[in-house]
Amino acid sequence: MTTRRVCAAVACLLLNMAAFATARPKAGSEHKCQPGPVDLVFLIDSSRSVRPHEFESMRKFMIDILDTLEVGLNATRVGVVQYSSQVRSEFSLNAYGAVSNMVDAIQRIVPLAQGTMTGVAIRYIIHDAFSQQQGDRPQVPDVAVIVTDGRPQDRVAEVAAEARHKGIEIFAVGVARADMASLRAMASQPFEDHVFLVETFDLIHQFGLHFQDKLCGSDPCESQHGCEHLCQSSAGSFRCLCPPGHALKQDGKTCAATDLCGDGKHDCEQTCVSSPGAFTCDCRPGFALNRDKKTCTPLDFCSSGNHTCQHECVNAPDGFRCGCQDGYRLMDDGAACQAVDLCAEDKHDCAQTCVSSPGAFTCDCRPGFALNPDKKTCTPTDLCGDGKHDCEQTCVSSPGAFTCDCRPGFALNRDKKTCTQLDMCNWLDHGCQHRCVSTPGSFYCTCPPQQLLQDDGKSCGTCKSAIIDLVLLIDGSKSVRPHNFQLVKKFVNEVVDTLDVSQHGTRVGLVQYSSRVRTEFTLGQFHSADDIKAAVMKMAYMEKGTMTGLALQHMLETSFSEAEGARPPARGIPRIGLVFTDGRSQDHIGDFAAAAKRAGIVMYAVGVGKALEEELRQIASEPPEKHFYYASDFGAIGNIALNLKLNVCPEESQGELEVKDPCACENLVDFQQATISNLDRITHSLTAMSARLETLEQQLLNRK
Repeated sequence: MTTRRVCAAVACLLLNMAAFATARPKAGSEHKCQPGPVDLVFLIDSSRSVRPHEFESMRKFMIDILDTLEVGLNATRVGVVQYSSQVRSEFSLNAYGAVSNMVDAIQRIVPLAQGTMTGVAIRYIIHDAFSQQQGDRPQVPDVAVIVTDGRPQDRVAEVAAEARHKGIEIFAVGVARADMASLRAMASQPFEDHVFLVETFDLIHQFGLHFQDKLCGSDPCESQHGCEHLCQSSAGSFRCLCPPGHALKQDGKTCAATDLCGDGKHDCEQTCVSSPGAFTCDCRPGFALNRDKKTCTPLDFCSSGNHTCQHECVNAPDGFRCGCQDGYRLMDDGAACQAVDLCAEDKHDCAQTCVSSPGAFTCDCRPGFALNPDKKTCTPTDLCGDGKHDCEQTCVSSPGAFTCDCRPGFALNRDKKTCTQLDMCNWLDHGCQHRCVSTPGSFYCTCPPQQLLQDDGKSCGTCKSAIIDLVLLIDGSKSVRPHNFQLVKKFVNEVVDTLDVSQHGTRVGLVQYSSRVRTEFTLGQFHSADDIKAAVMKMAYMEKGTMTGLALQHMLETSFSEAEGARPPARGIPRIGLVFTDGRSQDHIGDFAAAAKRAGIVMYAVGVGKALEEELRQIASEPPEKHFYYASDFGAIGNIALNLKLNVCPEESQGELEVKDPCACENLVDFQQATISNLDRITHSLTAMSARLETLEQQLLNRK
């Protein structure tokens, strides 16, 4: 049966369903359309996004259609398959011969309520639902009606194409959140007859109205049928025909010349030249067509001298090929040869200098270096390592030369060899707010009595930022997109910049979630803002779904455990959770969001784009205006980072926080040692850089 005839057949099945008011068929329908026997399978989406009342509308939709059918094992057969993350056949084509039995089976369907694996479901109907074992009839048209409310979570284009190639007519009915591009990828052509999109499940009955003009009407060939050549009416529908030497295209209307060459229906040895319904044979260059007008004989170009090769000529099936001697390659003209310069083409393994010859190379070294026994790598002449210098403290080597330097806290004298100790407080811009105390090669800052040295190691004050344990739950689902995920990383680092991160201060942990949950780093893993920000930038994008509830459960049961670095509850250190998401959760969040707040975790919710305000408020602590933030797009989340207030002063926390005295002896020693180590490293790097610059200047003077 042609595409138009199947459309009319299914239209006849679905036309009158808009008039039905209940989910049960009416007994004794007087006007049943009889388009001829059809094997019809309903493929219904029962993913979690389909609400219970919406599924009831889908159930009524199928029952209403059954009431318009002439059902029977020798008439129209009906099967029902539902799918989500898995596929389940409710009844097969040969299961029931009566409408009442089918209605009872439909009423017993229990939704699967999982994901949306439409591609898996279409593959099932190809190999199982439309199989002879389940009642499919070889000479009867196969029709599938797919009803879905969302975007598939797997690939559908290829498997839908396979279904259409096997002769299955596919109608794609989208409701509410359905994606038009996915519907068109599944449906048969023409799309205007096979793709339907309605706003709600309550309006799904409108699907049948689209077929009204095709139902049991006048001869379609007498009206605007659209056939390019010939039109033939059949059973309330029509089909287009083509003249001899032509075949009907996939659109069912236009014709294309029959290509016997393209279809492999020829006996040419080499080349087939097609004409409508016929063909002739030909040969490739370098061959001659034999008298049988089918086979070919190769010609000897090289022996006859009919070639332009510079070096070598080799006969080939399509003529001849030119070759070159070792160390040369064939040019673009296919005849001339050019020497291969391995050095210029970077096809060598020399560490410094490459010396080329045709098809080969040797290695050499720059001045101040010596070639190693492997004949590839070079070793610099190290006067410092050989003890051939007169530096008092530090010798900095360069190839074939050296310069002198001093250890941190010392300055190089004019003789460029000896060193003098420095007063670090007078020599450096130390930045101490109150007082600078010099130490050998370093310094530290102190504060007046009753004041505390702040985390910057320089300023003094009576209050420091709060000590908190902060866990961030970051949405890494596929709807975020890779370029927006970079903005999410920037948002996280801007939040980190507002915190006083240290081992005894604020601790930060990060969890990314999609269809699963992954801990990027725990509360106890990093003790500096720089380390945290570096780890954030290395975070890989997960993609896939949005399981916010699963992420909240992981945060509550794992992330705030002492095993992952959270401080004991007895210390009274606030625990804060921040959830960032851009869309609806695919699982339930209410129970774990409430459990987190009952456990004393202060919850912040940050939403972007398609995030639902209802879910964000469900996550956020009271009052919502202080714990709930939303931005229309990812470009605005920087403003949210500026407005988030996660820290409080210890004096304002009514004594609930345990603030460690930064002036305690062990903390002061740790700070001094860290400061000295950092200054040593910086001073040494500056000295080495100065020495290299002087060496380069001297080399330039020597070349002049």
